[in-house]
Amino acid sequence: MTSSTVRPVALTALAAAILVRSGSIAAQAPAVPAFRFERPIRSDGEGPRRLAVDVTLLAGAAPFRVVRTAVEPVTGRQIMSASDGLRDLRLYDASGRDVGYLLVRNPPDAPQYRSAGLLPVAAVENNRERTSGFEADLGEPLLVDAFRLASMTPPFLKRVRLEGSGDREHWTLLVSEGTVFDLPDEQLRQTELRFTAGSYRYLRLTWDDSKSGRVPQPPSAAARRVSSNAPPPPLTAPLTFERRPSEPSRSRFRVHLPGGHLPIVALDLDVAPGYVLRDAAVYEARLSSGGVAPVRLGQGMLRRVIRGDLSASSLRIAIEPPSDAQLDLDVNDGTNPPLDLKGVTAVFADLPWIYFEAPAGTVTARYGNATLAAPQYDIEAARPQIALGSVRQAVWGEPRARSADENAAGAAPALPAVGSALDPTLFKFVRTIPSGEARLITVPLDGAALAHSASGGAAFSDVRVIDAGGRQIPYLVERASEPLTVDIDLERLQTAPRSVPPARSARSIYRARLPFRRLPASRLVLPTSARVFDRVVTVGVEREPHERRRDVWLDQIFATRWMHADQDSPAVALTAVVPSIDSTDLLVIVDEGDNAPLPIGRAQLLLPAYRLRLFRPAATALRVAYGRADLEQPQYDLALLGPQVLGAPAAEVPLDVERPQAETAGSMPTLVSPRLFWLALGTAAFVLVGLIVRLLKKPTA
Repeated sequence: MTSSTVRPVALTALAAAILVRSGSIAAQAPAVPAFRFERPIRSDGEGPRRLAVDVTLLAGAAPFRVVRTAVEPVTGRQIMSASDGLRDLRLYDASGRDVGYLLVRNPPDAPQYRSAGLLPVAAVENNRERTSGFEADLGEPLLVDAFRLASMTPPFLKRVRLEGSGDREHWTLLVSEGTVFDLPDEQLRQTELRFTAGSYRYLRLTWDDSKSGRVPQPPSAAARRVSSNAPPPPLTAPLTFERRPSEPSRSRFRVHLPGGHLPIVALDLDVAPGYVLRDAAVYEARLSSGGVAPVRLGQGMLRRVIRGDLSASSLRIAIEPPSDAQLDLDVNDGTNPPLDLKGVTAVFADLPWIYFEAPAGTVTARYGNATLAAPQYDIEAARPQIALGSVRQAVWGEPRARSADENAAGAAPALPAVGSALDPTLFKFVRTIPSGEARLITVPLDGAALAHSASGGAAFSDVRVIDAGGRQIPYLVERASEPLTVDIDLERLQTAPRSVPPARSARSIYRARLPFRRLPASRLVLPTSARVFDRVVTVGVEREPHERRRDVWLDQIFATRWMHADQDSPAVALTAVVPSIDSTDLLVIVDEGDNAPLPIGRAQLLLPAYRLRLFRPAATALRVAYGRADLEQPQYDLALLGPQVLGAPAAEVPLDVERPQAETAGSMPTLVSPRLFWLALGTAAFVLVGLIVRLLKKPTA
């Protein structure tokens, strides 16, 4: 068998061992499939029903694949649709029999707009209001849900009110306070008002002219007719998030999703009021070359402009559908304060309806079994005749997790539990991971682990996770998009060190104390409270004499001009690139010229951030061991299951404080006691001396 065929076979066998109930692969398959979740469906009677796909179902069932299906002709927005998902969904009636269903992808018909005749409305100007506007006549009552203005001369930003009527006497408020705008310089445009669908012949638009000049009547306007072929309402969901450590001029946030492999195509951001013009990017962790690294899913410019009390904004970032259950949002703040993020909303791809024939009794949905294939039902023959517009809608009930007793098969083990055993006493450092519930966890590696692992924080060839019996626990190394931030003490020196050459102008010299030697390449951040300054800053390392230099000398590793000339805004902190050095001291030299010393606050060191991703067994205290030079990079089967590992939510669990093993275990285990060792050594020395004396006294032949 060739190497090209061994890997797929091994992967298939491993996936079967993980995703199916534990036991012999050759064991007989259960007659009834196992499911993790169950939800009731309220159909309110018999007959055809349609059911919308919601976030709860997406988070627990087999994932969708997202494809581009169309482009909106007006906005140019790409319509992303989800397909080939929910293959593990099953519906059952009250007696436990299968209820056939179809996933009906219901692409909307091409938007149809009816042009309207326009009639001006008398302007109003008094102490209470200042308005103008027009009425649009569609010619006959039509079912519409949007009103679009066309060919208006930009730029403009106006607040409007929209009303609808069938007889021009009784009016219904459709949009109480809408905003339309077209600002080419800011690349912002919104000229369509959307509202709840209704039957109207007349639409009346009223401009609010109280804080802006009047605009001419648009050359044309049109209303969008509602098609009977309507997709489910656009699915969105609020997400939780948290601010993460970051370098100056950047805001970083960790965004938590309801699950992995969700058909999310964009993030809408809620930002505190004010102007916004910042570049933002979204990242997720993906498997790459045996480890995990951040991959950019999308990037965009966040924009908001303000005219009086009106604002026009575009705060959406289009992204590729994520695989992981968490995302990293990175915002470039420039010289602005950190972004004041108030909320994040997930925007999902267009989803299909679930169509089924409801029986007389209850209907229950079960899902959550990745081994199942998509079902095939006889109801498929009815697909061409299905008219979803005339089908009543069913409603989801509350979900619950099914127990092992309810399933014909027990829960599958998540991943290979343990590997080969190692002797923990051979490592310089062994640190404890707190015990807890069985789940996927991430363990951040701090500066001590980065500095003291044999690889210097790059490959982690000597890092092992072991249990109480010394058996290895498989893990993946994950590179985070955010930096590891360490506070650094700065000591201002009164006397220049011998390594610093003399200078004609005044200067300030600081000694920065790094926490460890041989840290990976990092960045030293120096903040200042000054607003107007111009300095040359040098960062160097003191080196010992060698064959070419008789004295201590300064190895310059960074130099730049640091300046700021705006009294009204704080200066951006200086960031100096620091390579990996075998020292704990850096010298920071500031050429002050004829100025007062530049005030420099507490410094920070920004290190590359790594974490270990692994499955922790229940109630088990694991340990992270490192500090050996004789180990090669570990090879775990866990790397074959990157998509499953990265798609599940993970809890962050910190390590305990690093101590050498002599402090944590009292002392290294010894084969003999110290007293016996010295007694044996003395006896051996006495015997050796006696042997030498005898040899010296022996007569020569």
